Amino acid sequence: MCYAIPGRVVAIDGKTLTIDYYGEKKKAYNEVSGIAVGNYVYAQGGYVIARVSEEEALTTLEIWKDLFFELQDTDVSLSKLDLSGTGVDRRVVGILDRASQGLPLQDGEMLSLLRLKDRESLELLYKTANFLRQKHLSNSCCVHGIIEYTSYCTSDCLYCGIAAGVRSVKRYRMSRGEVLSAVDEAVNTYGFKALVLQGGEDPQWDGGELAETVRAIKEKYAVLIFVSPGEVGIDGLQKLWDAGARGLLMRFETSNPELYGKIHPGQQLSDRLLHLEEALRMGYLIVTGGLIGLPGQTEEDILADILLARRLRAEMYSFGPYIPLPEPRLSGTSAVDTDLILKTLAVARIADPENAKILVTTGFETFDAGARRKGLMAGANSVMLNVTPGRYKEDYSIYPNRAHVKEPLSAQIESTLSLLQGIGRAPTDLGVSEGLPSRSGF
Repeated sequence: MCYAIPGRVVAIDGKTLTIDYYGEKKKAYNEVSGIAVGNYVYAQGGYVIARVSEEEALTTLEIWKDLFFELQDTDVSLSKLDLSGTGVDRRVVGILDRASQGLPLQDGEMLSLLRLKDRESLELLYKTANFLRQKHLSNSCCVHGIIEYTSYCTSDCLYCGIAAGVRSVKRYRMSRGEVLSAVDEAVNTYGFKALVLQGGEDPQWDGGELAETVRAIKEKYAVLIFVSPGEVGIDGLQKLWDAGARGLLMRFETSNPELYGKIHPGQQLSDRLLHLEEALRMGYLIVTGGLIGLPGQTEEDILADILLARRLRAEMYSFGPYIPLPEPRLSGTSAVDTDLILKTLAVARIADPENAKILVTTGFETFDAGARRKGLMAGANSVMLNVTPGRYKEDYSIYPNRAHVKEPLSAQIESTLSLLQGIGRAPTDLGVSEGLPSRSGF
């Protein structure tokens, strides 16, 4: 199963291609040489990643054709929204009605949605977010793979299980050859078209070494590469960009500078934001967000986190729960539950309805076994599968009892596709409908 559908190029404007998928037009930025009108291509994240032969494309499209429209019908049916005849407070209904029409909400209105408590109001919020997801982004659901290449880290973030100060963790460091082998399996055996390379801030996997690995991947495989190496400096980001990385996964964790300082001893939020802002300027697709339920965090903080992700023009919003370590290193208690996480995802969708891909994080799936379906029905449209080699997966213990670490990749794929089919989602990324993110790094 390919995690992309080939599309036919119908127009070219400089480096921007218009691509037709079963009559639906999308745009993507092209860095592949020799593409002409009439060619078939794969695109991910608004980037063309490969040209595909007409024979292969038509065969794939024929296989997908009936299922594609069946899934769309199921999705449309499940995402219908009826705001009339409910017992929900009229003010809440009014806010959700304006959101469903694409009208911008005031910060205070979004904050009131984060504070909802009664079940009927919560369900209406989730349905509104799901309606907006379907309205603007149809039924595509990004399925990315993640390779966790090192658990060594010099940073000492107090919420993280592989932080420098955690002595009980079993450390590992994959070689470049092992990373390339994992990429080969993900791309050639399982059909992944987008992969994330994630690790701790490991001096032996600095920006230069990671850049050479990215370069080796791009020379051999048609795949969109995101990197998540922590803070490697602006020069490191530039090296990674030049090597072919096109996405950066870097969560700011909290937009509250005081709280950031408490969970990142000796670090400043401004430094993290500088990395993100410079990456955006270079042209990276930004994946960012925060932790939900940090000790001392308020609903105002969570709203500020959502708005910061929007200001950073996030390609993908990544919000997951704070999960205390077996020996907690943060003082105080957290106040997180499944509905607070779902409210965050739903309000993120309402805040950025037309553009955002919203991830159901592994942390959320660890917190709640039913999180993937719940999140996807509350405005989310992206999942990540762990393609780290089995001998290493359990040792990337950023929080305890992490979901899927004992699950073979084939089983992860089977359960994911079964879920997506049941709710009418296609495991594809079709590019963007209108315009493209700024590519100022070109």
